[in-house]
Amino acid sequence: MKQIEAFVDSIYLNVGGNLKEVQELKAEMKGHLLEAVHELKSEGKSEQEAIELAIERFGGEKEIRSIVAQLFKAQKTFAKWVLFCSVAFLLIFLSIFGFVWQYEEQHSHELSVIATQIADELKGEKLVSLEMKKEIARLVESTDFISDVSIYSSKKIRTEDDGTIFYNTEIEKPDYQYKKIVWSPEWLAHDFFPYGNGDKEWYVEMKYRSFDTFAGYVLIAGLAINWTLFTIWATINAYHHKRLNTGWIIIFALFNLLGYVAYLLIPKWYRPKQELI
Repeated sequence: MKQIEAFVDSIYLNVGGNLKEVQELKAEMKGHLLEAVHELKSEGKSEQEAIELAIERFGGEKEIRSIVAQLFKAQKTFAKWVLFCSVAFLLIFLSIFGFVWQYEEQHSHELSVIATQIADELKGEKLVSLEMKKEIARLVESTDFISDVSIYSSKKIRTEDDGTIFYNTEIEKPDYQYKKIVWSPEWLAHDFFPYGNGDKEWYVEMKYRSFDTFAGYVLIAGLAINWTLFTIWATINAYHHKRLNTGWIIIFALFNLLGYVAYLLIPKWYRPKQELI
């Protein structure tokens, strides 16, 4: 029936998208309309009356065209937003990771400088004087990440047979110790690590706050979200191109971008034996 075909063609006239998918949808719509026409004719309607009534019941041309266009637009928009969110999350989490990494690198440098300053103050001295204690306190208070400074004299140093200097700080009481509270929110997953520096006269051990664990969580979370969203986007694209099967989903999930590159490199005429509908 040419009038039915003309109506269906007019519905999909300006609809973009995969050509094969559009043709399949047109065939499905035509089939529903023809079925409705045959039912109406069996009720005693003439062919022209049945065609007009079937089209009227199906919905006006303008209304259906608008719905179809919006459907295809929504599909494209959703896919684009999935890809955009995938890239955005990756960039945001990588930026946070980079900031924390730079923050830790800066603190590592400051830690080394402070340890050197304390070691210089102690060089040649047999006792930790009051002036030295004040200077150590000042250096620690000038930071927001050092929580503890413990100083051990050479009396607590043991030299191994191979010449290695061993500081048993776990059981020995320090000659001087300065502590302060270093706070940060629990959700930042901070840790406190020791940092030691010394010679045959003195050994200085400091404990400092680190966000290395938090940085690791951020990196893993960013990669996981990006991986998942990209897999969804690749799956949607493969579906629209009628090349989706279980194998491609597994490849996208396991290899992500590399899997999608492999998908693009395989000739477009290739079709898997069993497609997902």
